[in-house]
Amino acid sequence: MKNKALERLICVTAALLLCFSLSSFKLIQQTKNDTIVNKGFKLKTIIVDAGHGGDRPTAKGNFSHGASGSYSNERTVTLSIAFKLQAAIEKELDGVKAVMTRTSDEDVDWQKRADIANQNKGDLFISLHCNALPDRKVREKVGTKKGKPVYKTVSVPDHSGKGVLMLVYGLHRSKEEENAIKKTQIAEEEETDESFNPDDPVNVILINEYKKKFRKQSINIANLINDEIVVGDGRRSGGVIEQGVLVLCHTAMPSVLVETGFIDNPDDEDYLNSDKGQNEIVASIIRAIKKYRDGVEQVAEN
Repeated sequence: MKNKALERLICVTAALLLCFSLSSFKLIQQTKNDTIVNKGFKLKTIIVDAGHGGDRPTAKGNFSHGASGSYSNERTVTLSIAFKLQAAIEKELDGVKAVMTRTSDEDVDWQKRADIANQNKGDLFISLHCNALPDRKVREKVGTKKGKPVYKTVSVPDHSGKGVLMLVYGLHRSKEEENAIKKTQIAEEEETDESFNPDDPVNVILINEYKKKFRKQSINIANLINDEIVVGDGRRSGGVIEQGVLVLCHTAMPSVLVETGFIDNPDDEDYLNSDKGQNEIVASIIRAIKKYRDGVEQVAEN
């Protein structure tokens, strides 16, 4: 641990001297990025998060049963896909282990999911969910009064949603991502060096470098998964969007939430509950992870 902290101190000092001599703030950012943030990176641990759950283990916390279809529910579908993805990762990606945030129907608090990811030093966080649309509001005629029609507003199910959607954390919650990085990525130095100050300008630069890298890689893996599902499986997609999801901005690593389909759409529900559908989703994610791994490990070696 001390050797690692010393190596980082030497790299940062050298970068600062170079920055001052050339009066280039951009250069120090690139130097630290190359020598500290990316050096020798290998994809070793992937966190697989099965969204939602059944029973609440405690009265307090953030829990949700998730969406439901005509005969199935989100929490059961996501857990089934998660188990398949875990097995595929450990079978097809040499040297990579998959850590599950949930292995039973019991729900897990949102913050605890992020804590599991950070405590296991995850290199990539993949959260699996099923989408659903809210009911539509329509006006329908319920009778007449004095010769005039009488209407009331009613809710009717909207089954028009179809296909996948990729989520990355919204920039409006970037401060929470910074806090997660501060607590996780540089925690070793904080534990081994009593003089370590996470608010030191040099360390602030480091945190920003991690944040920029994780943001870029989150969008990258989201696009890769989306492309594999659309091109490889021929499914519809809503693309990649930002959303303020707690588990995405509280995990100090690249992260993506995969909406695997609309469980309230009859065709999607059948697909999500079939072995064929689940296996195709997993295969697409595995292909995307392989491309992602080749890219980030190649950058780290250069």
